[in-house]
Amino acid sequence: MIRPAVLARALAAGAAAVIAAASLHLSVPVAAQAGTGTIKGRVTLAGKDPGNPVIRMNMDPMCAKMNAGKRVVDEAIMTSRDGGLLDAFVKVDGSFPASKPPATPVVIDQRSCVYVPRVVGARVGQVLRIKNSDNLLHNVHALGAKADQFNVGQPIAGMQYDFTLKDEEMLHLKCDVHRWMTTWVGVVNHPYFAVTAADGSFTIAGVPAGRQSVSVWHEKLGTLKQTVDVKPGATATLAITYPEFHDKR
Repeated sequence: MIRPAVLARALAAGAAAVIAAASLHLSVPVAAQAGTGTIKGRVTLAGKDPGNPVIRMNMDPMCAKMNAGKRVVDEAIMTSRDGGLLDAFVKVDGSFPASKPPATPVVIDQRSCVYVPRVVGARVGQVLRIKNSDNLLHNVHALGAKADQFNVGQPIAGMQYDFTLKDEEMLHLKCDVHRWMTTWVGVVNHPYFAVTAADGSFTIAGVPAGRQSVSVWHEKLGTLKQTVDVKPGATATLAITYPEFHDKR
């Protein structure tokens, strides 16, 4: 934003000077001023789409009723036509200067007997909010390896539970009532993370300049690591491919 004093001087110099000054100001990226850059990339899966099993919603008649006419599958491995991988959690590894977590919570909803979304990212110290949009009993069971553990029941629509996240980890949440319900929370000490979109793409902005190690996690495919050179004011690109998946069940 141009400060009032600067704007006043520019106006005094005439309209042409205002345009020139604004153009110059906007041409200098904020990332360059802060010594940071952006990482953009895409996560893909080689080989054929392995598909996902259909969820047997008739195990709970109320869930079946809410999903009548739908073919609901366990969306563990979701890919685009060209192999883009949805719901991979990407983060920059390492320790970074401390910063406050966002004041707004990360929200996961229980909707039509499915957790939405499947994967989210959050900061240590940030509130994880679990909502129930279904007018039936769910329980939220957090299987944390460290301090992020809880098990709460939500029997009616409109209930919510807030939990302040405490440790870095991939936190697994499930419903003991409906065994197919699962979701994951990537909890990180810093803001340099993302969850891949439907085409496998991701963007992590404001990353400190230098050689950075990047980890990609997927619930079925495991973890891959790659390094990237981040330059101030520039965008570094990553292409990360998982090998073809073969279900060993």
